Amino acid sequence: MRVLIAGGGTGGHLFPGLAVAEEFKRREAATEVVFVGTESGIESRIVPKEGYPIRYVRAEGIVGLSLAKKVKAIVKAGVSIIDGRRIMKAVKPDIVIGVGGYASGAVVFLAYLLSVPTMILEQNAVPGITNRILGKFVDIVCITHQESMSFFPKGRTFLTGNPVRLSIFKGDAEAGYRVFSLDHRLFTILAFGGSAGASSINRALVDSLQNLLDLRDKVQFLHQTGPKDYEAVRHAYQVHGFRGTIAPFVYQMGDAYAVADLVIARAGATTLAELTAIGKPCILIPYPFAAGNHQALNALKLQEIGAAKMIPDRELSGELLAKYIRDLFGDEAGREQMQKTSRAVGRPDAHIKVVDIAMSLTKHSVNSDSRPTA
Repeated sequence: MRVLIAGGGTGGHLFPGLAVAEEFKRREAATEVVFVGTESGIESRIVPKEGYPIRYVRAEGIVGLSLAKKVKAIVKAGVSIIDGRRIMKAVKPDIVIGVGGYASGAVVFLAYLLSVPTMILEQNAVPGITNRILGKFVDIVCITHQESMSFFPKGRTFLTGNPVRLSIFKGDAEAGYRVFSLDHRLFTILAFGGSAGASSINRALVDSLQNLLDLRDKVQFLHQTGPKDYEAVRHAYQVHGFRGTIAPFVYQMGDAYAVADLVIARAGATTLAELTAIGKPCILIPYPFAAGNHQALNALKLQEIGAAKMIPDRELSGELLAKYIRDLFGDEAGREQMQKTSRAVGRPDAHIKVVDIAMSLTKHSVNSDSRPTA
């Protein structure tokens, strides 16, 4: 069986695709999984490290660009169809799965035109423009949130949850302490703002350090900064005398979660899927410009049930963040309850459900002379 997984650009799109790929390979090691993305996306770095082949299309986003850049992106969209056709001809997939992002558009649509079974994954409550369009054509849509149902055809849409990579569940604390040079006796705070980092979170954490000086011998940080802020953030931790590891990007996220007593992060769909699947106490700082404000809405839901604390980005400051860190550091019972509540709402079997549906779709395609409709 040959599976083509198209899309990426950010970890939020790519990582669910990797989770699905792992499940296909777990069921049948001989399954061929090929990824499609862009050379500028995170997939160009991550996918080869995970051991999967990747093909590239020349595509760019259109939303939020100047007129000149939109024209360039539209031209590239035409070129991406040529790239997609070449990839489809070379791989000859039995199913094409779009995981979101503009790199998925041409390939998934071409698969539809060629009568190859198609599926898309939608991680957010409010779908992006690519998936909104593709949802009108593909055989199956797998969604994370019930609120997404209204954007897609009901008979072809399934609530599966957002697939989480197997490595997240297999995180090893002892390996994490060793790999990240951390002290197992200290309270560990894992901070990240997505695959590219988040400057507002980086600034707030740096500013919070002066309000946490009395905890220097009790806490340590594992902070993924993104490439832009790395040097400045690393210097700030050194100046204030805090222990930990600062990195532009953390590849061993399973081990990072395993050592974390508290997580500080954005509220992207994939991050929340991971946090709730393994149950981690967290402070969520939603990205303020997310489509439909979906990050804030998702974070608020978790806060309301006691699975997370939330700080709106516009209210974020070093002083406030330090207060939240201090409060949770000193409330072990509160953290344990937050962990239990988080796990209760997680969907750790989402990858299994998605692949079950995909396998059913390919079998239906083999046994039918017409395109599947459900």
